[in-house]
Amino acid sequence: MYAIVEIAGQQFKVQKDQKIYVHRLDAEEGKKVDFDKVLLVDNGGDVQIGAPAIKGAKVSAKVEEHVKGDKVIVFKKKRRKGYRKKNGHRQQFTAITIKDIKA
Repeated sequence: MYAIVEIAGQQFKVQKDQKIYVHRLDAEEGKKVDFDKVLLVDNGGDVQIGAPAIKGAKVSAKVEEHVKGDKVIVFKKKRRKGYRKKNGHRQQFTAITIKDIKA
């Protein structure tokens, strides 16, 4: 059984006991969060498609930890002008584990 759910503006295909990284959520570590914007549920060939979301369906997850992603280097240069700018960024993510999918 899997579901396609929208979390923080992005769509994820999730299954029970799967660990995924999503954009930073405002929830404490160890807390339970529910996502009710479920777009599709496949239960062994029985597919339900929402328009745009399935009413009454929800995905429950547990917040494991808040982490930072890999550093992304942004380097800008204009040749022969002496213009160089270097900037770095680390995106903040939340690791969640899917506990239950209810259709």
